Amino acid sequence: MRRHVSKCADSAPGQSTAPPSLVTMAPLHLLILLAIVSSFPEAGDGYFSATAVAGLSAAFSNWTYYCSTTGNYTYNSQYQVNLGKLMDDLQSGAIANRAGFNYTVAGEAPDAAFGLTMCYADRNWTQCQNCLQAATTGVELICPFSREMKAREDACVLRYSNESFISVADLTSVSHASDTSNSVTNMAGVNATLWSLMSRLAAEAAVSERRLANGSQVYRGSKGTSQVIYGLAQCTRDLDASECSNCLTYFVEELLSSSPSDEINGVVKGYSCNVAYKIGEDFDSSTPPAIASAPMAPSTIAQPPDPSPLIRQTLWYRHVIIVTGGSIAFVICTGILVCILLRHRSIKAREREVDVFDDDPLEDNTFEKGTGPRRFRYSELATAASFFSDEEKLGEGGFGSVYKGYLKGMDLRVAIKRVSKSSQQGRKEYISEVKVISRLRHRNLVQLIGWCHGGGELLLVYELMPNGSLNSHIHSQNNVLSWQLRHDIVLGIGSALVYLHQDWEQCVLHRDIKPSNILLDASFNAKLGDFGLARMVDHERQSHTTALAGTMGYMDPECMLSGSASTTSDVYSFGVVLLEICCSRRPIVVVQDSGEYTTMHLVQWVWE
Repeated sequence: MRRHVSKCADSAPGQSTAPPSLVTMAPLHLLILLAIVSSFPEAGDGYFSATAVAGLSAAFSNWTYYCSTTGNYTYNSQYQVNLGKLMDDLQSGAIANRAGFNYTVAGEAPDAAFGLTMCYADRNWTQCQNCLQAATTGVELICPFSREMKAREDACVLRYSNESFISVADLTSVSHASDTSNSVTNMAGVNATLWSLMSRLAAEAAVSERRLANGSQVYRGSKGTSQVIYGLAQCTRDLDASECSNCLTYFVEELLSSSPSDEINGVVKGYSCNVAYKIGEDFDSSTPPAIASAPMAPSTIAQPPDPSPLIRQTLWYRHVIIVTGGSIAFVICTGILVCILLRHRSIKAREREVDVFDDDPLEDNTFEKGTGPRRFRYSELATAASFFSDEEKLGEGGFGSVYKGYLKGMDLRVAIKRVSKSSQQGRKEYISEVKVISRLRHRNLVQLIGWCHGGGELLLVYELMPNGSLNSHIHSQNNVLSWQLRHDIVLGIGSALVYLHQDWEQCVLHRDIKPSNILLDASFNAKLGDFGLARMVDHERQSHTTALAGTMGYMDPECMLSGSASTTSDVYSFGVVLLEICCSRRPIVVVQDSGEYTTMHLVQWVWE
């Protein structure tokens, strides 16, 4: 039994992942084409077949895709000519020598078309070819007239745009798949081995020429039992080592934190990278990797199959309609678009203040008990952040995006975190953040100004930290911190930990102390933030038994083995951050030994 979960709003397979404000979605295109052709005779002498359109929709029902609606191109324009050439070049380049990857550009600015395609390494070569052929042949029908498109299926991914996107990881859409037909009886014991394996593969793939690594690790139980865990990590080859590492680290955290604890298989796929694991079964045993280890001779290169009759016929009919339909098609399309746009706005207006916790009044009452931070209306925060436009985006975290905002009524610039509500973990982190940080008051903790779960969104409002995260300074050659500033930052975070562990009415376990969660204000004062994984315990206990949580490289090995978070595990994470501040090296270091790359933890590297 396969379980599929998509971590992006409105991104179920076969549907556009565009934001709700983008009206022109792929199913809408099909509806418009169907409305147009319904005014013509049934499929026959030179007319578009409604049956063909329905068949096309079914052909791409397993695809997840995004179609832009800004700056669309016109029929027979230079961009369309360049796009057609781009699709031919992408397919031939990816299939040549079983490369399984290609990035190229067709034409020149302002009509240049940039494209990328890649086969996922857990699929076999036949699945790869079929996926590439379907994607490059049907792209104009998935997103007609769109200047930018991203699409992926279980075997491959395809992207194109009128602007270059090389070397930039895309984390906007993440899909999960897992196998629950069998379960692992002692998954808690396997978790530490799984974390170690995926951490190593992510580091190896980042420095690999093909941006791909697979391997295995044996888990040995306390009673002499053992299980082999196989893993795989892969990035698109346009990413440099740092960008690939960041992408894989994010995906590994998604894989191990969002999947049920007893699954024998798990995979997370996106537009720029993917990770997977299997317990007790190698990937090669059932589905050989699509990417070959060595080039094939030209005579043995598999040629792509001819386009399916359905897609070839549909493309030809579509061009005939555009040329001959003329004014009739324009009037019908305009009328349908206007009606759908008006209906869409009406529905959004009615849903604007829907409360996410309307079905759970106990949670809402818990929020109201907090003192200090206030509850905002959705309309206030949407206006403050320019309706969450990309221009206001500060960055993306594990469970949401952060935007700049300005609250006119308070004359205050803020940071607004838009928590992903499509995953249960994101919802839990939102509740934990409001419950914990709203009650804490310390000069070295990020201040929570307010929260909102109206308008169908989960929003958190924080004080704006102009100098960003510590992570952006200690690993940058342009923003080097002085030793005095580093000293003050360490003291500030240490003071925050003393407050959390000893001085507050309860002991607060942060469980995710790392440089990206340490923010710097205008005077470079350090403040600890992101309490989504935090837990409160009594001072007598000072520990909390729970599922594994945190970030690879910063987690206490004893916590990983026992599953018990404590003040000691927080102090261990703080120690790793201290070493990182002093050395400006990441917690997992890639070293070369006898021509081979291996991984070493920063603590071990410093010790040796």
